[in-house]
Amino acid sequence: MIRTIQPINFPVKATSCPVIDARSPGEYTQGHIPGAINIPLFNDEERALVGTLYVKTGHVDAILKGLDIALPKVDDYLSSLSAVQPGGGIFLHCWRGGLRSALMAEVFSKAGYDVNLLEGGYKGYRQFIRERLSDPANVIVLGGFTGSGKTEILHAIADRGEQVIDLERLACHKGSVFGAMGQPPQPTNEQFENDLFAHWAEVDFGRPVWLEDESRMIGRVTMADPVVAHISNGLLIRVELDKTIRIQRLVQEYAGFDKLILGEAILKIGERLGGTRTRDALEALKNGRFGEVAAIVLAYYDKAYQFSVARRKNNSVYEISVSGTDANLDAGRIIAFSRNLQ
Repeated sequence: MIRTIQPINFPVKATSCPVIDARSPGEYTQGHIPGAINIPLFNDEERALVGTLYVKTGHVDAILKGLDIALPKVDDYLSSLSAVQPGGGIFLHCWRGGLRSALMAEVFSKAGYDVNLLEGGYKGYRQFIRERLSDPANVIVLGGFTGSGKTEILHAIADRGEQVIDLERLACHKGSVFGAMGQPPQPTNEQFENDLFAHWAEVDFGRPVWLEDESRMIGRVTMADPVVAHISNGLLIRVELDKTIRIQRLVQEYAGFDKLILGEAILKIGERLGGTRTRDALEALKNGRFGEVAAIVLAYYDKAYQFSVARRKNNSVYEISVSGTDANLDAGRIIAFSRNLQ
């Protein structure tokens, strides 16, 4: 049986029932529904060939060539599917809900599977999640200077039962020029949005959702406009921590990395640091004076953060001091503080 499913009823991530992505491996790598399994009707080269035929000689020739490629591989498609789903129901999509998914759906249906086909394909799904990310939400933004332990506090807030989406974890980057250190490779913008929406779709909009204060770019990932708007317009709780403790935290976090890598990171912001401060930072790094390096770099990041807060479109900015040593204690105080504000 083959059913057509609207994006609103299609899984935002694959769980007990697999989502099968029939697009080419290159399309899948660019972005896919979290947990989806790629069983491509065409590989990248075959897709390019069929596409070229469509442009040069027309629809019919492209379809015939596509069938020539796909039909000999039917057993492979079924074998790949049975390895992950011996029988029962599946969700399936291609790019636009066209011939690729239609052909694959027919094959799997004939083999006894209940096929739920995504209307509009992955393209329609992407449009849908972009719209849903604009849903009104009671967003609380946790901000503060670099080194304040915001991510650690957010995790403690989550442990207390609050709704938290960790944007830096999803982006595989901690935000600063040093933020890629110790992190896995960053996702594409497209994949970041898919992963983010998998969390956003689970939000209870009757309760607050906590985000960390981020600029539009987290490393190489550029956040979509709706997410930036939520951060810009949300209530901002800015944690305050003594600069000495922030320096200690940064030294503990980054001093173990190779000095060459740290030096390259400093040079990336050399123009904004200025020639003198860049030279001083590199000299301090060379001689293992990591606290001095952190202090120089913070002078730049603190100024940049103050500028970003000053540009917020509303005045919902509140400050609270934190210990910097007990994230659970700080989380409890911040939650209570937020409830009083609301």
